[in-house]
Amino acid sequence: MKMHRLLALVLVLAACAPVPAHASDPVGIYAVVEKVVFEPSESAPERIQIWGAFALTDGRSGDGYLPAQRGYLYFTLTAGKEDVCRKEWNDLKAVAGTTQGVGFGGRYMANGRVRKPGEKAESPDVYPVMMGVTRMGSMHNQPQLIAELRQALK
Repeated sequence: MKMHRLLALVLVLAACAPVPAHASDPVGIYAVVEKVVFEPSESAPERIQIWGAFALTDGRSGDGYLPAQRGYLYFTLTAGKEDVCRKEWNDLKAVAGTTQGVGFGGRYMANGRVRKPGEKAESPDVYPVMMGVTRMGSMHNQPQLIAELRQALK
């Protein structure tokens, strides 16, 4: 009898256990980086141009991103986080030209804007420091986004 009650209790607890929900993708910018340009110099950068294809978050909960577009992002250092910015910028430089998809920035923060290739580099956005530069893989919508980013570069 005790075994039946124990089994019933286990089944009730299992039925009440929380089911993991599909969380929002926290990444703000997915990119395939072609090249980076450090300003005024690579040894002491204060600004960066990141050239390639980009899919920026739509800013809503979930996995939504704006259509991939080719161009460049133009950023300046985040005050108080200069070393973090420079480390992330070096990570972006390391993947430039490899067609490796990467993510950075944050879904619910200002992530800058994609500038057209012929647009003059002025008024840089503040670099979005969030969780570092991460390599894209097979999670959620990443395979589809990688394909769209690579297609935008053609």
